[in-house]
Amino acid sequence: MTLDQDNGWTKPVYSGVLVLASGEVIEGYGLGAVGEAVGEVCFNTAMTGYQEILTDPSYAAQIVTFTFPHIGNVGTNEEDVETVDLDQSAGAVGAIFGAPVTDPSNFRAQQKLTDWLAARGVVALCGIDTRALTTLIRERGMQNAVIAYAPDGKFDIARLKATAAAWPGIDGMDLVPSVGAKTGYDWRETTWRLGGGYGARESAPKYRVVAIDYGVKRNILRLLAEQGCEVIVAPATATSAEILAHKPDGVFLSNGPGDPAETGKYAAPVIRDLLASKTPIFGICLGHQMMALAVGAKTRKMPQGHHGANHPVKDFTTGKVEIVSMNHGFAVDRDSLPANAVETHRSLFDGSNCGIALTDRPAFSVQHHPEASPGPQDSHYLFRRFVDMMESAKAKAA
Repeated sequence: MTLDQDNGWTKPVYSGVLVLASGEVIEGYGLGAVGEAVGEVCFNTAMTGYQEILTDPSYAAQIVTFTFPHIGNVGTNEEDVETVDLDQSAGAVGAIFGAPVTDPSNFRAQQKLTDWLAARGVVALCGIDTRALTTLIRERGMQNAVIAYAPDGKFDIARLKATAAAWPGIDGMDLVPSVGAKTGYDWRETTWRLGGGYGARESAPKYRVVAIDYGVKRNILRLLAEQGCEVIVAPATATSAEILAHKPDGVFLSNGPGDPAETGKYAAPVIRDLLASKTPIFGICLGHQMMALAVGAKTRKMPQGHHGANHPVKDFTTGKVEIVSMNHGFAVDRDSLPANAVETHRSLFDGSNCGIALTDRPAFSVQHHPEASPGPQDSHYLFRRFVDMMESAKAKAA
């Protein structure tokens, strides 16, 4: 705070700014990492799970505005990080909160959110009108911007405006190489239980699954292991021959960031080969989009995307509506789906496609995140559906 000598009152020193590519400057109070980051501003409507959101690799090159005002109340811990490498900084580059971050009050808390953000290099702001920013995104679409934090409140606004305007945006970017595994590895951890923490997979797993890592979340791998799967994670650059050399019972296509059309240039041909082998395939998020591209469909950029834990999606195979977690800025164009791809899920918010199944191959995919447990377990059946598909394929081969 500083003293205004003319009026005799103190006025705030804004230590953080969000500078939009269109030229608007939104002032607030900086926290987290000192510095600046450029990215696409989106909003997330989830009331909980902020640590999982900020460490989701699918948020690479994005600045997340939380519509829920009180973020940080339960602190952070090492268990709720979604990047496979706990030290990896993959995830959102910036965060925007309505209210200041309070001291944590939770038995699992190990660190205050502000300190955790600083350690991960995430620039954040608080004290701005997140409702107004959300309205702006709803009306004008997700915005390219620079988020900056300087404790002294001194910013070169002209330079920040130029940086924001010059950034090309996510449309046309392949961001998978920045978040996915560079080499393959085995995964053994299963889901968390109160009092016991995370478990270990069965000593004699029933199924072998190769998970292609476009930016996979830890809890996806845990749920696969929980279903009795030996999980082998392969980099996004793995060839179909390298994947099939593991003799998998099934292949999983993971979530990830960026423009699916760009990633699809090298991912879709591999998936086509895997489909031709009739190996059961299950895809989530970017993996869903990769599946669609592999069979000839197209994807499109969404104005504001879907980001939150309260999205209603209808499963046409069961007739049920489930509450799901979503995080995507691109969608599969339903009208471009080929005859052998049947729509299985649809958003009840905007009618966009949220799932497909192939009629001539044992393969299906969904746009939402069934591992995120917003329902809390409305969508876990999808992992069982994948296991049933592998079991059926093994029975046919016997």
